[in-house]
Amino acid sequence: MPIPYDNEPHTEGARILVSACLLGEPVRYDAGHKRLLDERLAHWRMEGRLVPVCPEVAAGLPTPRPAAEILGGSGVDVLAGRAHLVTQEGDDPTDAFRRGAELALAIAQRHHCRLALLTEGSPSCGSSTIYDGNLQGVKRPGEGVTTALLRAHGITVYSPDQLDELTQHLERL
Repeated sequence: MPIPYDNEPHTEGARILVSACLLGEPVRYDAGHKRLLDERLAHWRMEGRLVPVCPEVAAGLPTPRPAAEILGGSGVDVLAGRAHLVTQEGDDPTDAFRRGAELALAIAQRHHCRLALLTEGSPSCGSSTIYDGNLQGVKRPGEGVTTALLRAHGITVYSPDQLDELTQHLERL
């Protein structure tokens, strides 16, 4: 099922870049999703505020795909070339994650998104936690590659547990 990057209705209100997996799209590494069941999200979608994206799928990575983690830093370190990604199979998908971040930024800019709601823990979308790079399922403080790039371009990134803060931000716009 294709991700409806440009199929959503347009609105005059503030647009929100949103992880497609939070909308129930099966785009996660395991072909699953992290559907966020919250009336606010449904309301924003109805208003045409949401711009869905999966940076990894946008970059051409398959679903399902091997799980990847950032080794040696955080998203900002990946962008600066000081860290890279690794999979359990020993592959290095760093270039795809950078490309996905750039595509997500381009989509956000095309739709004038100043806000983003991204999946926590992801090596692309994590905003306060990511996995530690040892491929053992251990989380640590950090941000994903896409989050780092969006923030570097002035886009405020929220995680699903920050919906109240995102709502307050929207009310101020």
